[in-house]
Amino acid sequence: MKFTNIFKKDNNNINEKENNDSNSTFNHDTELGQTISDPGAELYMVSSNSEIAVAKSNATYEKNLIINNKEKRYGDVDELNNNLDDDEIEIEGDIHETKVKRGLKQRHVAMIALGGTIGTGLFIGTSTPIRLSGPVNTLIAYLFFGALAYSVTQSLGEMATHTPVAGSFCTFNTRYLSKSIGFATNWCYWFSWAITFAIELFAVGQVIEYWTLAVPTWAWILIFYFILTGANFIPVRYYGEVEFWIAFIKVIAIVGFLIYSLCMVCGAGITGPVGFRYWRHPGPWGAGAGLVTDVNTDRFLGWVSSLINAAFTYQGVELTGISAGESSNPRVTVPKAINKVIIRILLFYILTLFFIGMLVPYNDPALLSDENFISSSPFLIAITNSGTPVLPHIFNAVMLATIISAGNSNIYIGSRILYSMAGTTAPKIFAKTTSYGVPYVGVILTSLFGLLAFLNVSNSGTTVFNWLMNISALAGLISWCFITAAHLRFMTILKSRNISRDTLPFKANFGPIIAWITEFFLVLIVFIQGYSVFFDFNVNDFFAYYVSLIMTVVFWIVSQLTYYRNEPWLVPCDEVDLDTDVRNIDNEVWEDEENQKPKSVFDKFWDILL
Repeated sequence: MKFTNIFKKDNNNINEKENNDSNSTFNHDTELGQTISDPGAELYMVSSNSEIAVAKSNATYEKNLIINNKEKRYGDVDELNNNLDDDEIEIEGDIHETKVKRGLKQRHVAMIALGGTIGTGLFIGTSTPIRLSGPVNTLIAYLFFGALAYSVTQSLGEMATHTPVAGSFCTFNTRYLSKSIGFATNWCYWFSWAITFAIELFAVGQVIEYWTLAVPTWAWILIFYFILTGANFIPVRYYGEVEFWIAFIKVIAIVGFLIYSLCMVCGAGITGPVGFRYWRHPGPWGAGAGLVTDVNTDRFLGWVSSLINAAFTYQGVELTGISAGESSNPRVTVPKAINKVIIRILLFYILTLFFIGMLVPYNDPALLSDENFISSSPFLIAITNSGTPVLPHIFNAVMLATIISAGNSNIYIGSRILYSMAGTTAPKIFAKTTSYGVPYVGVILTSLFGLLAFLNVSNSGTTVFNWLMNISALAGLISWCFITAAHLRFMTILKSRNISRDTLPFKANFGPIIAWITEFFLVLIVFIQGYSVFFDFNVNDFFAYYVSLIMTVVFWIVSQLTYYRNEPWLVPCDEVDLDTDVRNIDNEVWEDEENQKPKSVFDKFWDILL
């Protein structure tokens, strides 16, 4: 529903009395963020000290509204708008019928980011970079993308702590760039997570096939489709707790793998001390892309090809900013989560890939497994090559939990993106939530894209995985481009209004310089990542590499020329609204800082760890 905020120039008490049979009378001051609901009637909301209470525009009853000691009688808010006094200022905006709940603690926010990032991309998607690029070039590719990911999270963190709203950067694109850009990129970003959910569902079936073929893959896909979709209807505080513990399992598993790998490298396995054996033979640089005759050029092209895998692997680091709208104290939890999560991700990824490169030669035949791509997981190959019995099955179970966790995060973030878009770049129906604050319409639509996992029925596992991964990775890259672009614009607007970034709750490191460098490389990679398709052109591969880019451009231009034809292609700096959500957030009653400090040994442990 569309709401209208009525802002007053002074602070007066408001008395509201319903002229209906409910016998309910509300007498209250205009307190910050106060929400009063009358069972069976309407939702009343007072957002700040300078606002008056408003009701939904489809009100079906009359009420008395006393403003400045003058009683006025209105049937709905639209009529109220037509009877405003001169000392009242009308500001239209979109307010959701029921808000998502701020039920996520710092450890939840941190683990949601880890849960969404450490998944299929790390455990399975790294097989292609190792095969094409070798251990050294793979490390370089992931270090390079880790630096880009760090910059993106810093950019998003600065904006998300200034305006902590659900879906964060989806709101920022519309506000700081333009409505048409926001429309295109927001749908593109949502699309990336919806497609990723299909990848995770597909991977679940493949993981279980590692143990048995008694049940067809499509049946496992269907079972876990309903389990994960249903899990996203629980209140966010329970969702955060479940996600926390599942993500914790994968973190422990990676730490265990690092310790195991160190032991194997030092000689605990059946092959004796491995050391840098595979860096000497077959070598550190990989087989190359197989596209040109010059060896060095082909190896460089292989490294470029591995970048899209790295992009898919790192996709999700921005989840800390997206979940700001449901964090119990975003201006405290989000900066901590951003600063800690990126360090842990780099630690897990770089160290893990370093040891995998020592235990798995790039020419290992298992890396080329086609029908069941789980068998090509470098983690399973490393454990199998080291000759440790039973452990491959244990780690396969860990991968199953990991993929389930990632799939859970996919629906969560997709639904919150749609919620943040409701009424602006998406239909208002996506603003509908359950009484627990779950945006159920967004959950349903996002989960429906998981059915694309059934493409596995008519195609090989590796082919389907690569199609979906390329589509999702490019959509995520495009979103990163516009996160950075929105941040550059945000900094420009602050400068034009003489607002120092030092006054912000969180200030991105390195400022505009690193943001411009990041933007350059992200845009470059978006256009060159599918270069291989032009050596041997294939329509299916072309669309797998570039459909996300095509969709974004078409959505942007078509929406600008039609629905947003009266809007500017780029919002002028002096017209950008920096206050709407910030006004409410600034005055919101945050949890007391003393309550944020851990009180028990258990809480202290998580505070240090997370």
